[in-house]
Amino acid sequence: MKIMNGELCMKAALNLIKLVFVFFLFLPLAHAANPVVEFETNQGNFKIELYPEKAPKTVTNFLYYVNNGFYKETIFHRVISNFMIQGGGFTREMSEKATQPPIGNESNNGLLNSAGTLAMARTNDPNSATAQFFVNLIDNNFLNYTGPEANSIGYCVFGKVTEGMNVVRKIGQLPTGNSKGFSDVPIRPVIIINAKHIN
Repeated sequence: MKIMNGELCMKAALNLIKLVFVFFLFLPLAHAANPVVEFETNQGNFKIELYPEKAPKTVTNFLYYVNNGFYKETIFHRVISNFMIQGGGFTREMSEKATQPPIGNESNNGLLNSAGTLAMARTNDPNSATAQFFVNLIDNNFLNYTGPEANSIGYCVFGKVTEGMNVVRKIGQLPTGNSKGFSDVPIRPVIIINAKHIN
């Protein structure tokens, strides 16, 4: 009887080890992948991975615009070499699109405005971001969060380019001029043909 109990204990232990092995084998699959958005432009395509755990309100807001087709036929209307490219709010005629209400600033999330990251554009009001975003072409440390004051809160990073950074850099080198009271506007419009959530 003692031998039988020992065999049963051994089998139970082996089954437990198998279960633990299978659990850890499939653990990565249990975590949903971060959202990925692909931008199709007339200069080429690029993909951006979003970080909802770091900036939940910002990612939800951004995906709302993506999934509702808001960015189709908008342009990158502000392009400054060795700084950033900004888009998502104007048509090619330089008409600003109507947006949802602004969202709160989530810049104090540990993410930095480093090269290739995606951040929300805004006015001097830290909580004024709506649909416009920008991609950092270099490490723009002066845009990072350094404190809760309005002049220190910085700009919220919520994603990063994972494919097509060469396209982003190409856009960043395009010649620009003035258009309808705006400066740094690409002379030939950089059009967002489509933006789609691909996973």
